[in-house]
Amino acid sequence: MRSVCLGAALTALVVLTGAPVLAQTPATGGDEASQLLEGSVPAAHNYARPPQTTPAPAKPAAAAPAQDAADDSASDAPPPKVVAPAKRPRRNAAILQALDKVTAETLRFEAQVNQPVRYKDLVFTVHACEDSASDETQPGSYAHIEIDSQPKAPPGQAPPPARQLFRGWMFANAPGVNPFQHPVYDAWLIACKTAAPGS
Repeated sequence: MRSVCLGAALTALVVLTGAPVLAQTPATGGDEASQLLEGSVPAAHNYARPPQTTPAPAKPAAAAPAQDAADDSASDAPPPKVVAPAKRPRRNAAILQALDKVTAETLRFEAQVNQPVRYKDLVFTVHACEDSASDETQPGSYAHIEIDSQPKAPPGQAPPPARQLFRGWMFANAPGVNPFQHPVYDAWLIACKTAAPGS
């Protein structure tokens, strides 16, 4: 009975003082309290954290000078050459095709650059005709054409002033991109042609 009271008192003392609780060992008899009081129980370990040391700053890597040297050599290298696109070859004439929607009459004709050509009431003037360049993926022909409406003058009278109906680029491979729109006539580019000498 005495050892039980001493054990309870010792437990209350440990809780009040905040000392670490020791592992309990099986009771060996009535002298357990006397062993605790005499200090025969091993002392509690110190669980305090060891002092932390600040690590020394890392030294710069030895490869940094080599990297700087590589950057210097890269800046000394000449810039890459810019390759200019190939120029489109210009032709002296364009081959055009015209359609009269009323009579269903078609006519294919050649129009030389800057020389007006008449088809019924229309006057065609080709300002430039080019073929695709060697570095272009889609081969084709392109012509800058002006189409005016100018009916023929009656005999003995001056012709009426021309009225512009179309001015722009026509594409032989894609006639629907920039078409000539007229209620009576239709016209489109067939190809570009180099005129024969002396023609």
